[in-house]
Amino acid sequence: MIRARRLVVIVGPTAVGKTELAFRLAKRIGAEIVSADSRQIYRYMDIGTAKPTPEQRKAVKHHFIDIVNPDERYTAGDYGQQARSVIRDLFCQNQFPVVVGGSGFYIRALLDGLFHGPRSDPKVKEGLIEKVKRLGSNRLHQELMRIDSEAAGRIHPNDIQRIVRALEVYQLTGKPISRLQRESPQGMFEFEPIIIGLTMERTCLYQRIDKRVDDMISKGLIEEVKKLEEMGYGRDLNSLNTVGYKEIFPLLDGEARLEETVDRIKKNSRRYAKRQLTWFRRDPRIKWTQVRDQNLVVEEILRIIESST
Repeated sequence: MIRARRLVVIVGPTAVGKTELAFRLAKRIGAEIVSADSRQIYRYMDIGTAKPTPEQRKAVKHHFIDIVNPDERYTAGDYGQQARSVIRDLFCQNQFPVVVGGSGFYIRALLDGLFHGPRSDPKVKEGLIEKVKRLGSNRLHQELMRIDSEAAGRIHPNDIQRIVRALEVYQLTGKPISRLQRESPQGMFEFEPIIIGLTMERTCLYQRIDKRVDDMISKGLIEEVKKLEEMGYGRDLNSLNTVGYKEIFPLLDGEARLEETVDRIKKNSRRYAKRQLTWFRRDPRIKWTQVRDQNLVVEEILRIIESST
């Protein structure tokens, strides 16, 4: 069904149903799941990160869940290198990996590598920005397509920042940015991705977000945050400065009521979902599908996979 060296990647906003769909797909095709969630990597943070259930993790092997403590440093670069290694091993064992997650930097680190390139030149950059203002981003995207079709194929014509950076690197080095990315220590991934984006009507997504937050509270999110503090994990940690956790601290301090705390988590979760969608919509490689019925979406994903192989 899936040709060797084709990597299935499922992305989308929080609460859209990525975890459940990836689980159903993995069971259907006998795959293992490679999580690309920058919060599910942390131990002891189960409820607020909506990790797969113990039953799901027992039925299908999941990678990159519960791999570090909340006070340990773990970067997108670490994830990119380690996830590539796991995926290579799975393919070598004739196993199919399915990558799933909503962390844009993790997905980019895995598929495209984290490439910094030469230091930005203000004059060159300013000239390109002026060119965008005069000619529009589509014209510059066409220019990038002529000199580096590989990079242009990964960048949306409206993504001015990345278009300008790719052209700037070319002007500064005389080399396409895609070539420099391949030559960097963590260059382009050798497996060709089939990236499937999950989305749904905004009202439905926001209803799912609200229900998820209510479920988290009823399952013991407040107690989970209390326990993390009792274990010595401070509020200043990056792992705890995240939606679903940072909002609980004023409640514990008596500075907020439960109702307003829940409302704040819901509001911040909706904002996070909007940021995720904005990020992923910049990637023209993503094939989007509407989430309505879980089983129908699995069938749609299988059709996308088959048509891409």
